[in-house]
Amino acid sequence: MRRKTAWVASVIAVASAVLYVWTQANGPDIARLESPGGPAAPIRQDADRGNDRLGPKSATAHPLLREADSAILAEGSDEFSSTPGLEITEMIRTVARSGSIEGELASLAVDYPHDATVFPPEIVPPTFLWHEPTDEADTWLIDLAFGSGPDHIYVLSAGWPPPAARIDRECIAPTNEVYKPTAYQASAKSWTPCADAWASIQRRSAGRAAAVTIVGFRSAKPAEVLSRGRITITTSPDPVGAPIFYRDVPLAPTMTEKGVIKPLGDDVVTRIAWRLRDISLPESRLLLTGVPRCTNCHSFSADGKTLGMDLDGPQSGKSAYIIAPTARHMVIEKEDVIRWDAFPGKLKDHNTIGFLSQVSPDGRYAVTTVNEEVYVTNFLDFRFLQVFYPTRGILAYYSRETGEIKSLPGADDPKFVHCDAVWSPDGRYLVFARAEAKDAYPENGKLAQYANDPTETPIQYDLCRIPFDGGRGGRPEPIVGASNNGMSNSFPKISPDGKWIVFVQCRNGQLMRPDSKLWIVPAAGGEARLMRCNTSRMNSWHSFSPNSRWMVFSSKVNTPYTQMFLTHIDENGNDSPAVLIPNSTAANRAVNIPEFVNLPYEELLSITMPAVDYRKYVLRGEAMAKKGMLDEAVAEFDMAVRIKPDFLEGRVNAAILRIDQGMLDEAAVRLNRVLEMDPQHAKAHCSLGVVLGKQGKLDEAIAHFETSLKLKPDDSAAHANLGRALQQKGMLEEATTHFRKALELQSEDPLGHFRLATVLLARGMLEEAVQHLRRVLQIDPQFVDARLMLGNVLAAQGQFDGALAQFQETIAADPDNLTAINCLARLLAACPNDSVRDGPRAVRLIESACKATGYRDPILLSTLAAAYAEVGKFPEAIATATRALSLVAARDRSTAHRIRRELEGYQSGRRCRDWPNRPPNSLSRHPSQSFRLGPACVRNQENFLSVSSGQMRTKLLDNLDDSSQSQRCPATAAHRGELRNCPMAVNGRLSTEGAQNGVFP
Repeated sequence: MRRKTAWVASVIAVASAVLYVWTQANGPDIARLESPGGPAAPIRQDADRGNDRLGPKSATAHPLLREADSAILAEGSDEFSSTPGLEITEMIRTVARSGSIEGELASLAVDYPHDATVFPPEIVPPTFLWHEPTDEADTWLIDLAFGSGPDHIYVLSAGWPPPAARIDRECIAPTNEVYKPTAYQASAKSWTPCADAWASIQRRSAGRAAAVTIVGFRSAKPAEVLSRGRITITTSPDPVGAPIFYRDVPLAPTMTEKGVIKPLGDDVVTRIAWRLRDISLPESRLLLTGVPRCTNCHSFSADGKTLGMDLDGPQSGKSAYIIAPTARHMVIEKEDVIRWDAFPGKLKDHNTIGFLSQVSPDGRYAVTTVNEEVYVTNFLDFRFLQVFYPTRGILAYYSRETGEIKSLPGADDPKFVHCDAVWSPDGRYLVFARAEAKDAYPENGKLAQYANDPTETPIQYDLCRIPFDGGRGGRPEPIVGASNNGMSNSFPKISPDGKWIVFVQCRNGQLMRPDSKLWIVPAAGGEARLMRCNTSRMNSWHSFSPNSRWMVFSSKVNTPYTQMFLTHIDENGNDSPAVLIPNSTAANRAVNIPEFVNLPYEELLSITMPAVDYRKYVLRGEAMAKKGMLDEAVAEFDMAVRIKPDFLEGRVNAAILRIDQGMLDEAAVRLNRVLEMDPQHAKAHCSLGVVLGKQGKLDEAIAHFETSLKLKPDDSAAHANLGRALQQKGMLEEATTHFRKALELQSEDPLGHFRLATVLLARGMLEEAVQHLRRVLQIDPQFVDARLMLGNVLAAQGQFDGALAQFQETIAADPDNLTAINCLARLLAACPNDSVRDGPRAVRLIESACKATGYRDPILLSTLAAAYAEVGKFPEAIATATRALSLVAARDRSTAHRIRRELEGYQSGRRCRDWPNRPPNSLSRHPSQSFRLGPACVRNQENFLSVSSGQMRTKLLDNLDDSSQSQRCPATAAHRGELRNCPMAVNGRLSTEGAQNGVFP
């Protein structure tokens, strides 16, 4: 025991504290990334513990190493000394001799590094990973042999599991998971060299292959080797030589907005970070975060002195692009921002955004795709949360000298889509992707449900070359080896030495597809080769180092949270297996768009963006609006406008809030000011139409809605609002057309189905109305107004059991809803079906409702009278009906006539059996009435659609109409629904009065 204690004390202990990662090759393939039961459950407890291993080091101390990770013996060189002690030294040599004897041993899988991996000379130590095939082995010897002589480094390893990764708790969301390693990954053995050991390995393997042999044995029988695995590694003499600028992104997917590239929700965008990584350092440098709008694709000039970056995110109308000089502390001002939608050749009524823009090598130009049409589908699956690719578009370039944006002749044919343009190193020509142009979305409107869904719009690109020639362009030529090959070829990158093009190839679309692979082809065209560095799961977002010897790229092979890798490319275009760049971000964040920047690491320390400071006030305004603090929200939007007077969206959003507050005159003033500044502002026209509609100026409202739709034909809010105005004018057929169009644009919007159902009811199209009401309840079972309406329609059709079920479900969900109580009580009191009627229950229900309203609502009182009559209390029925009649508004002749006829029946001793022939039409609009049994107040329901404070609790101010948000009717969202006018049958058919007055928000 004393002897063992002595050598243990002299062991060089190597502590492992690197991110647990995986790579493919000889180890686990993609099938092992998921367990048979599906993705792992989110880690919610202890999620921020970043130094724990995936499992315990050992149930007890290691029999040889005790608490140490490893012991190292270096032989054949004195550059790295080790003194593990005589006994352990002899044990290492014994195991090494046994492991070198050729013979049948169990095959040990070396998962990482891959065989023939080439490491950069400056990279931080990697984590060696392997799997032991036997149950008996408890210790491993790693033998790194340099040449055929005695030059070895021996590592006696306990094979502890890899360390667990750091988790960013702020990025845990309902739509993602903290990635939990698969059983195969968690069962790995690992060893991470200390800095001195790794430096020695790299020096000895510089320019030549080091043979790495890992053998497993039992510590009690070191002479009996049980398993063996072998690889080789090399350290390249070529340095990477430049830091990597990349985006560090939380993955929290959001719902699709047609034609809008927006994979993340607005509340996640500020957590995007931009980082700079020197691979010789253990961590990256944070350059930029907290930007209130999405910052995206970026590029640098060849000398690293100019940065280009998409700003605001490529969302409709947001086409800002940064092109600015780099500096140690970089400040992006308004003067550094251009807008691609200033392109003079922009299509009419089209907001061009720019797509995958690229700065020229000399920094004088930027090229992009304009007049683009993009297929976009988001998935609520964080592993592959989006597919996007252009189906139309031409190339245009911006000149920093002239400030002009012009199309590039030869790449401006509208018969084709042109995208992904990159510059040759000398700037003389461009390489871009091209395909036949087509509509982005299929005619049937069906969207993909997952990445590589066969329903995606099919498109396959070819790579082409075109002269730039100072903007004169030329004739595009397909690149042999990267075109006409039955696959989609996109996202080319040209090596700085001008010799090679590396591009992404997949079955359909482009960029980050599950099946995307990297291919290399001579820049002049020729035979394309599948690159060795490819992993089995998504390979994309690649960039060459300034010396052309290294390429960085992104992959999802180890985890759904994308990581970045390196590969070495020699002068003949031969590449090496992927090398992970460890610890680039937290394990539940993704790395994408890595780009080498030709600057020393210390020459880029920070980036700030005063140019978007106004967006901070916008975010605060949106947050306050969500909380219902509307005055404070308007003040924040106004502050944003003061900073940026041409920020028209802020002006419109403030006006929308004033509409929600009922301050229509002020809203009109604000919106007219917007239209003075931009007569083509579609959202301002739609909003002003809402104001005019609420003021009863329907013809003027319709004119503004129609103008809005001319400017933005696919605006579901404008279609819905126009439909509502037409419905109020009695133009039901035309209203139906626009409600259908709104629903076509937002097919899963329950409010859209509800609106269409109301106009169908008004037209007597009951069966189709019922279909839409049932669809509402499939999407949102808590949509109270739809359930009430469905109950009334079923009752009108004589389906009393179905009506009873709907009313009872409504009250179960919202016990204080007076309309539901009235409908159920009326059905129980007056239904012609004996099996449905229940007079005593009707009395109990409706008496509580009348009491809550002070016996002042004529509709409730008329139902109470019917209930009294049903149980034989005719004097009470007569008195109650008489009181109801006295409370009916003078102008409400139809209600007065109905109650009068029912009163005559009670006076003759007849019970009410008028359902569905003469039911009550609606609850009263008495100003003092709360219409609830509970304390909640009732929000007035308006005739036109606008974003209310209630809506803004779940959606930022992107649309006037909450229908595009696929959420509940405002009444149900805020108060679970007070249907002021419940359409019921009158004279054998449904009344249209309720459908036309106040059903909508």
